[in-house]
Amino acid sequence: MALHVMEEANHCLGCKVPRCQQGCPIHTNIPEVIRLLKDGKLNEAGWMLFENNPLTTVCSLVCNHEKQCEGHCVRGIKGSPVHFSVIEDYISTTYANQMVAGPKESNGRSVAIVGAGPAGLTIAIILARYGYSVTIFDSRDKIGGVLRYGIPRFRLPDTVLDDFAYRHLELKGIRFRPNTTIGTAITIDDLFRDGYQSVFLGSGLWRPRKLAIKGESLGNVTYAINYLASPEAFRLGERIMVIGSGNSAMDCARTAIRHGARYVTVINRTGEIAASQYESSYAKLEGVRFLMYRMPLEIREDGIVLADVEVAEDGSIAAVPGSEKLYPCTGIIIAVSQGAEKNLASNAGLDMGKGGLLTVDESGHTSREGVFAAGDATSGARTVVEAVAKGKKVAEAMHAYMQTLPLPEPSKYADAPVVEEIESAAQAEQLIHGE
Repeated sequence: MALHVMEEANHCLGCKVPRCQQGCPIHTNIPEVIRLLKDGKLNEAGWMLFENNPLTTVCSLVCNHEKQCEGHCVRGIKGSPVHFSVIEDYISTTYANQMVAGPKESNGRSVAIVGAGPAGLTIAIILARYGYSVTIFDSRDKIGGVLRYGIPRFRLPDTVLDDFAYRHLELKGIRFRPNTTIGTAITIDDLFRDGYQSVFLGSGLWRPRKLAIKGESLGNVTYAINYLASPEAFRLGERIMVIGSGNSAMDCARTAIRHGARYVTVINRTGEIAASQYESSYAKLEGVRFLMYRMPLEIREDGIVLADVEVAEDGSIAAVPGSEKLYPCTGIIIAVSQGAEKNLASNAGLDMGKGGLLTVDESGHTSREGVFAAGDATSGARTVVEAVAKGKKVAEAMHAYMQTLPLPEPSKYADAPVVEEIESAAQAEQLIHGE
């Protein structure tokens, strides 16, 4: 592994105008990281990666490198680019194993993070560095959001996120409150009442978009976001159709193969595959078939009815009359994107735009004082590294905002006497009876 990493590092030209850094949404200083590694300063390189991108161990595995850093590498113009993903994975993983620093001294202020996805985790870590007491709320039982429940484990193992939770949250004193949905029993008003001076909303996109055709509620059908969250819970048989051609569709197709499907076909209305070439090539290599220019008309328990598609000069598409055919299959996964949940925003009185996305300014401030938002809940589906990049900007805006506020008033019960620890059942009985 180390030899392979150094071969990639030595392949780097150290460009004075690094196209790779320009192609990275978070502008990782790739030439300097590689230089430090080649000089034997692995820890310095690791520190630089984590300071710039708290989710560097994740991004090294799931970023669309072919369109970002590696896709902009000057080496790739006439040959193979420097595969920085390999270098970043090695440095960040090795350095992370040594991270043991505890929480920073408290600045007396608290912040609430709603949603443990990429943006929320980034903001939590940055604000913890400033000394804020941070609590993350999430409706799921573990951190990660779309990282854990929307990306297959063969691309992003749970162990990466579990280690992240230990080293970046537990060791830094960041609290995580799982299985808690903000907007139901606990509201944003409750958060401000309990002393949080600022609230970040990063609830993501968890509402599947429908095809709106007959048969969508049948038992042999599911949506990508639900399937990827727990594929082992579904019994879709050995012949599966995946509707859609984005990265999520590729994830579903490849996951289905790993869970027993023998024949997996991706269906798309156009002739273009929306997924990255990297992901689609892996799907093809693993035996996924592609059926292009087909439009779903109806889902049945024994299959799906598709029609041929004709594309007009203006780009619009329509089903060719009389071309309808039944394609037998045992299960169908609909992977045509997701939308935002509207309950939290509407209950909190926040302004929403198209598709239920939260309306924010450049700093991520919503229409409500002290409430910020970023990530997919504001921009629609984006990449992980884009969520991290935006999260960094919002974290700084939240920090600047809270510094304008007075420190919270101490609890009126701050001087209440402390009850000595109850060590026996007899002592508990005495307390109950007031003895």
